[in-house]
Amino acid sequence: MTVSVLVPSSLCREASDKREATHKVGLVARAATVFRVDRVVIFPDSDGNRRWGGGFVSTVLKYAATAPYLRKEAWGTRDELEYAGVLPPLRAAARTGSGSTHPGSLRQGIVTEVGPDGRVRVNCGLQHPISLVAPPEMAVDEGERVTVRISSREPVRARITDEAPPGFAVERADLSAALGREDAGFRVATSRHGEALSTTRLGELAGRAGDMTVAFGAPERGLPAMLGIDEASVPGATDSGFDRWLDTVPNQGSEVIRTEEAVWASLACLTLPQ
Repeated sequence: MTVSVLVPSSLCREASDKREATHKVGLVARAATVFRVDRVVIFPDSDGNRRWGGGFVSTVLKYAATAPYLRKEAWGTRDELEYAGVLPPLRAAARTGSGSTHPGSLRQGIVTEVGPDGRVRVNCGLQHPISLVAPPEMAVDEGERVTVRISSREPVRARITDEAPPGFAVERADLSAALGREDAGFRVATSRHGEALSTTRLGELAGRAGDMTVAFGAPERGLPAMLGIDEASVPGATDSGFDRWLDTVPNQGSEVIRTEEAVWASLACLTLPQ
């Protein structure tokens, strides 16, 4: 099952400074990790962008998703990351191969050197970079990020694999392209004008096994405004590319729910097992 979260480039439109904007993005990253989201996609909302747009959101999300032991080498010093210290730790759970044909844990790595005979040196957070054989079907260059499966640390036994490491991937794409993906699955738009989520409705949704995509609006600018949909017609707006419009906080006590708050509230409900 693949879970994708779509957030607009205008995610930080009401942030008063870069520190607050960074913190907001960090809360989205933290939610994506907690609820095992596979992909976070930033879609353009040019009419809603202010100072910190899609480039900023994408960079901070990708930095947050990078393993701490690789961040300095992978990112160096960048203006967008001035307040990276306020990002919450993600601590993405390591994927182990217990009970499978692929024992060991997965780690992110960066190729630091390409040598002869298909061998490369990879920094994957161990005491020293390790020498590995690059799979013949993979073109591996210096500076490239790879996934390493480590089966033993003493002595070190590891290999480069095409498996996804712990955590989530970050992409930028148009909303229509993100909704049209093969693995988009059941497509949910969150909006206070959608159908109120209830225990009965949640039970119906839990019966839908398979992939899922959940999209969110921006502060003071929801998905209906972005798509030019009249708020009164939202519940039945299936021609918008979504399968269902849901109000995931039907009894909200605040006039406005921030995007990062909506991500937490929505995923907590929609990712419940059947």
